[in-house]
Amino acid sequence: MKRLFVMGGLFLALALVGSEAGAQTGTARGKILDDKGQPLADAVVTIEYQGGVTRKYETKTNKKGEYTQVGIYPGVYKITVNKEGFQGGVLDARISLGEPTYLPEMKLMTRSAAQAAAGAGGDKAREELTAAFKNATDLTQAGKYDEAIAAYNELSAKSPSIPEVQYNLGFIYSQKKDWPNAEAAYKKALELKPSYSEANAGLLRVYQESGQAEKVTELAAAAGNDPKVQFNLGVTFLNAGKGEEALAAFQKASAADPSNAEPYFYIGTVLVGQNKVPDAVTNLEKYLSMNPSNAQNVATAQGLLQALKPKK
Repeated sequence: MKRLFVMGGLFLALALVGSEAGAQTGTARGKILDDKGQPLADAVVTIEYQGGVTRKYETKTNKKGEYTQVGIYPGVYKITVNKEGFQGGVLDARISLGEPTYLPEMKLMTRSAAQAAAGAGGDKAREELTAAFKNATDLTQAGKYDEAIAAYNELSAKSPSIPEVQYNLGFIYSQKKDWPNAEAAYKKALELKPSYSEANAGLLRVYQESGQAEKVTELAAAAGNDPKVQFNLGVTFLNAGKGEEALAAFQKASAADPSNAEPYFYIGTVLVGQNKVPDAVTNLEKYLSMNPSNAQNVATAQGLLQALKPKK
């Protein structure tokens, strides 16, 4: 009876993990590159809340130029990136609860390259472009979606090769539940930048929320080993109670991006539900060995291991 009670508790914990019912914070993930498209390591990323309350987070990029910050309260944030010898970068984004919010890639120019561009008259054009983009972002944050759409479309007409403009249009249309236009915008972003994982993830959410199950499967197949798409797909399957499909997606995500601890956590919890205890223990221990910073998942993993491992 004691074993049954413990397993019942485990299933309850798993249900909470799968449904994200207990989640109160979000996660921001992104990538910083130099002006040649190469990963920029050790760039300082500051994430500052714009809602009138002081909430500030700081992290650094790894060797792949990637950064992750967990435990973020949902809302609108200003993301500032700095690195010695480079011109800083700034973007605004809304961090959501639950699954990670993938932020657009940012490219930082070296100071010497920025000075050369300014000498060639590029500084004024860059300032105008930045101001137009900020105006559209401010309108989005204010909930003035129709005005923001008009601003982004005007910006796109002048500079049609900026994938982030299309990505942000996709986000706005998704907020309006205008699925056809959201789909079109995300696809346009991918045309401009085929490796744009965030746009792929946005497109996947469009298909999920609009109930287009066949397109979810098609996109997952087309995305191949894109870790962000596979991770989001795993969460979708998990919430739908499709354990085998969720497990396969999380395993693909971990294989494509071994540095991300979170897939190992979800693989472990799915295996708990399948009563594959040794494999579950292996993955949960792997998760904890990577020193993850998601406090809620860490506590859950520790509790599961304590129940699963034989008492000495």
